[in-house]
Amino acid sequence: MSYLVIFAVVLVLLNTYPVLASQDLLFTSKRDALKSQAAVMASALMELESLSADQVARVMNMLDNMGLTRILVTDPAGLILYDSTRQPTEETDAPPEYRYALYQEVMSALRGNDVAYSRYTDRAFTSTAACPIVYRGMVIGAIYVLEVDEVQGALLLSLQANLRSISLVIAVVTLVMSALFSKVLTARIAALLRAIRIVGEGEYGHRLQPVGRDEMAQLAGEFNHLTDRLQTTEEVRRRFVSDASHELKTPLAAIRLLADSILQNGEMEPEVVRDFVTDIGSEAERLTRITEHLLALTRLDSLPEGERWVVDVSQVTERTVALLQPVADAAGVTVEKYLKPDCMILCTEDDLSQICFNLVENAIKYNYTGGKVFVFVYRDGDQVLLEVGDTGVGIPEEDLPKVFNRFYRVDKARSRAAGGTGLGLSIVRDTVRRHGGWVTARPRNPEGSLFTAGFPRYVPQRGEKGETP
Repeated sequence: MSYLVIFAVVLVLLNTYPVLASQDLLFTSKRDALKSQAAVMASALMELESLSADQVARVMNMLDNMGLTRILVTDPAGLILYDSTRQPTEETDAPPEYRYALYQEVMSALRGNDVAYSRYTDRAFTSTAACPIVYRGMVIGAIYVLEVDEVQGALLLSLQANLRSISLVIAVVTLVMSALFSKVLTARIAALLRAIRIVGEGEYGHRLQPVGRDEMAQLAGEFNHLTDRLQTTEEVRRRFVSDASHELKTPLAAIRLLADSILQNGEMEPEVVRDFVTDIGSEAERLTRITEHLLALTRLDSLPEGERWVVDVSQVTERTVALLQPVADAAGVTVEKYLKPDCMILCTEDDLSQICFNLVENAIKYNYTGGKVFVFVYRDGDQVLLEVGDTGVGIPEEDLPKVFNRFYRVDKARSRAAGGTGLGLSIVRDTVRRHGGWVTARPRNPEGSLFTAGFPRYVPQRGEKGETP
């Protein structure tokens, strides 16, 4: 509708401006031409010392009327001495007496002014002009000319008619094309709205077929990209819920089975009961670990990025390895540290400690008795790298891209025996990304695995101390 209103305004201007401009141009042309013709006639009459009807008629008969409709010549009092529309029929006839030209133009000319007017009425241009007849500085009369031009009026009417016809054709074509374009556009918008409703009802697999390369096609493409992301997110959510339910169901089923066994067997030995209760406690601890890890992942997914400080990766790694040293001693694993100084990043000590703890703990858990764990912290250009390698069981090449997925475990039996939940590496990946870093896993030569976490190195600005809070 907005475009149609603008187009209607343009059509109105098309039908008015050219006509008005042509009319003004003709008015100017008519006034100039009549002034020139009146001046020519006045110059011919200036040769007469005094104006009389006979002398004026004799002079005017010698002049060409130049296609004028009426010519009047008056004396200084406005008495008509010559009227081209009332010529005497015979030489003895005299012009009527006491006839005065009481026209505005004549009055102005008798005061010594040249005047000219033009107007468009009754489908014709009516133009008038008057100028004084001056002899030796005195006004001895005035000449008045009138022209009624129906030819130019007909041309102006023809121009108006042609403009109306052109405007009508343009309006019809525009309305038809607007209706077609509106139908096509509204159909595509309706398809998009229908697709939005379908996706809103949960059908994330619905897609639009982009047609063309205009904005609507781009919008359809963006809609498809959005539904792709929604579908991926929904699949991840469903898989996560399924995996979480499965992981929680296993210890709960074990707890229920052990509890039912104790309740149904009243003659069970106290030592057997103690073993069952110990197993129940182990499964409860496993449930606690899974719940804590799920809460940690939920926090990482929902919380906005918080405040970060300058942290020394080597110092945090030193403290974290010291906490895990008893676990390594109990497993018979040696931990070797190679920590370079001045490895500063923007992070929080809690998040960095959790990253280091999970990587080192996994390296200890999935190692052999007598194995080794290698912890490196060093700078590499504008990056600070934390590497944790081991001489343990290793990870098959085909499983490397999946180890950071939630609840993914290479050896489920061994992972459960070691107390793993399949969430530790997911927490590591999400926490590292939260602080602008990256993490990878690859086989270690000749055995074991090597995990590398990289962070943007912090470089103090001029005047900034960059101390660890």
